[in-house]
Amino acid sequence: MATPPPRFEIVPRAASRVPGWAMAVGGLVLGLALGAGLAWWLHAPAAGSPEAKMADAERRLAAQQQVIGELQQRVATLGRSDQISRDANRDVQDTLAEKDEQIASLRADVAFYERFVGGGGERRGLSVHSAEFAKEAGGSWRYQVVLTQSLNRGAVSQGDMRFDVEGMRDGKLATVKWDALQTKPGAPAQHYDFRYFQRLGGSIVLPPGFTPQRVKVALRGNGANVDQAFAWTLMSTPGES
Repeated sequence: MATPPPRFEIVPRAASRVPGWAMAVGGLVLGLALGAGLAWWLHAPAAGSPEAKMADAERRLAAQQQVIGELQQRVATLGRSDQISRDANRDVQDTLAEKDEQIASLRADVAFYERFVGGGGERRGLSVHSAEFAKEAGGSWRYQVVLTQSLNRGAVSQGDMRFDVEGMRDGKLATVKWDALQTKPGAPAQHYDFRYFQRLGGSIVLPPGFTPQRVKVALRGNGANVDQAFAWTLMSTPGES
């Protein structure tokens, strides 16, 4: 009769797979960590001590400085945005003011022409409506001559305008011609080109000791020559050319 196999078998224990050097390094690291922890525990300031309070204050100071830096950055960003908004608003206001001035000028022109050629007004061909002057700071005179025509509303009047100034000088009658009135020698006649009316403006210089009394305006244009005289008249408000 055969002998049954044993229920237990003794097997030799396998050698450890972890090298000895690795175990030595692990022990060294563990020892260093325990040593560092012990050193920190021995040197850590006790709770409530001045050192602990100082360290806590430094941590809070660093946190507050970070918050302040972030707030300053936000303020700078908002400041730039606000400046941009103010600049844009100022530009809009300037544009609106300029447009208001243009509208007011156009309304004044329309009102002027409506008064001139109202329903019962007499229709006239090319003519000089007015000639006015205003003294300027440098001693020169600013002039404004208004030309009109209402006879043919579809026609365009074109040509050149000159004027002479009559007055007294050294107790005698004298006339200052257009060429002598100009601030720049040899200045040409002033050109006009309009359908209903036009304001011509510029500056002239009168001779010393000359007292102006009359203005003689001459228009030379497309088939229409006009000569008209006016008393020397001052502007209530200097107009624009």
